[in-house]
Amino acid sequence: MTLELSREPLPGTAPVPGLGAAVQAAIDNLLRRQLPDGHWMGELISNASITAEYVLLCRYLGVVDPVREAASVRYLLGESGPDGSYSMAPGLPGDVSITTEVLVALRAAGLSLEHPAVAAARAFVAEHGGVHATRMFTRMWLALGGLWPWAQLPAVPPEWLLAPATLPGSVYDLASWARATTVPLTILRTMEVVFPLAVPAADELPLGDPAPSAGSVGWRLVERAARLYGRLPALPPRRLALGRAERWILDHQEADGSWAGIQPPWVYGLMALRARGLSLDHPAMARGMAALESFGIEDERGFRLQACISPVWDTALAVWALADAGLGADHPAIQRAVEWLLDREVQRKGDWAVRRPGIEPGGWPFELYNDQYPDTDDTAVVLCALTAAGHRRHDPGRIGAAMERALTWLLAMQGSDGGYGAFDVDNQRHWVEKLPISDFGEVLDRPSPDVTAHVIEAFVRCGGSDLAPARRRALAWLRRSEEGSGAYYGRWGVNYVYGDAAVATALAANGDLADAERLLRIGRWVESHSGPDGGFGESVLSYHDPNHIGRGDPTPSQTSWALLSLLAAHRGAAAVDPDGGLLAAAHRAARHLLGRQLEDGSWTDQLFTGTGFPRAFYLGYQMYATVFPLMALARLREPVRELGAGW
Repeated sequence: MTLELSREPLPGTAPVPGLGAAVQAAIDNLLRRQLPDGHWMGELISNASITAEYVLLCRYLGVVDPVREAASVRYLLGESGPDGSYSMAPGLPGDVSITTEVLVALRAAGLSLEHPAVAAARAFVAEHGGVHATRMFTRMWLALGGLWPWAQLPAVPPEWLLAPATLPGSVYDLASWARATTVPLTILRTMEVVFPLAVPAADELPLGDPAPSAGSVGWRLVERAARLYGRLPALPPRRLALGRAERWILDHQEADGSWAGIQPPWVYGLMALRARGLSLDHPAMARGMAALESFGIEDERGFRLQACISPVWDTALAVWALADAGLGADHPAIQRAVEWLLDREVQRKGDWAVRRPGIEPGGWPFELYNDQYPDTDDTAVVLCALTAAGHRRHDPGRIGAAMERALTWLLAMQGSDGGYGAFDVDNQRHWVEKLPISDFGEVLDRPSPDVTAHVIEAFVRCGGSDLAPARRRALAWLRRSEEGSGAYYGRWGVNYVYGDAAVATALAANGDLADAERLLRIGRWVESHSGPDGGFGESVLSYHDPNHIGRGDPTPSQTSWALLSLLAAHRGAAAVDPDGGLLAAAHRAARHLLGRQLEDGSWTDQLFTGTGFPRAFYLGYQMYATVFPLMALARLREPVRELGAGW
């Protein structure tokens, strides 16, 4: 039995004066921001370690541009906190690992020990445990510069790549991002590569006290055995393994010169290939370095490197928001964007095919180029954007064919439990989490409520009996993922406010009467976390401490997610919410947004609301603060469309 979603305008919109004008201003803003070739791309903001590592990479490889380095230093100096530290995200305390990396980069670039920023950073590191308190990857960067002994870092044997990829225990047990990062590390760690720095000197770094050995006795024995094996002469298996690692890196370079479209495997890949003897003018090295520059931004703040770029994701969300606001498939901006998205479709097999052989490629990546790793989340959202703009899977021609390929690929990428991870299937072998190198965040690509909900929404919008079995299994998984009463974890956005928006809109679009009470619980959970002025915020600390769940300073993107949840819950649970309290909360959220819209029609998030790795790496999506308010306010202004109201 299905829910009867209202086809009429939402009642009681009068309490939100100026709604139509705000929506139109946001439409105009997005149209002005569309790039000539049809796509949108906002800055993807992260932390200072990405630029510090860029400075060190250029020093290590001997490709320093003094003007660029000076601009990088200017940016780094502007990012320090009052105590001289550098944090993972705005509003968080300083992080000893990030601060150590910036400290070394500033010294390598020529700042003296007496420079105020250097002195403050050194003092912070010393007061917070010294280098011994940093993550393993920070110490790896130090070892690459000759500032830390390789012998004190975990072994990462390249023989790992000799294990058959399809069997348990292979490097393919790691998530895509961790796998792409680990392969070049097997070369760097095994060869104990050093690109010696003139400064700083190793003895000027605050060391602190060594931490006690982590892990079980069994894992420590495995680690010791790996170290002993590594000290043996270069036996044939090791030479074979190093060669295979090099070949793997070369085979996984993308068309634009990147690796996996993200910074970590990119910079490690360049250094690993250099260590293996490739010259700087080798095509792979030259393309890799040139492409890295394309991730940079230079302005009055200096030069900074993005950890990733998000053009496909930003474009799909912009199309969806504009379509919800009334722009049709024949609008020139929509037409240009759709054509651009079609050009980004993945048409060759990547790493996902190791666990899903025999499946034809399809779908979309997050970045401009990432054929190795299209992801289910982007693919689902592109499909939803196309349907919101009026396209259908059975339409003749290029658009319908791309949608069909994407749906076939999504069906194949469903996990055995019914849920969806972002890049890999059934990537849940927990032994990799116990590895000493797994201290930087997530190393598994588990199914998550937000991604699974987006796939469900795509299946609902695209329709077809062939999708029904997978949709039912995904719905069963999603319903089991509820935490507490009405709370759903957000893997790729902060956090439960994000997860609830994805789940609520997907369930409402699916229209199953059995979900009415579940939608009401979601709506009540969201309503209970409203701020006094109607806004919503949730700190990234919610990943670290449950006391912060649903709590934080309000942001436009999170207020919009809450508004989307409230609207979906109101529409899908109207029969069990007779007092209309959810709609009243939605009106308060809308008034909060209207009161903070800027003169140019946009909004700005001052805090990060995107997640790279929970508890380790967070992101600020520049586009979020405008596309989501437009989407949510447009839903409040207009009746529910026939295909539902997910995002």
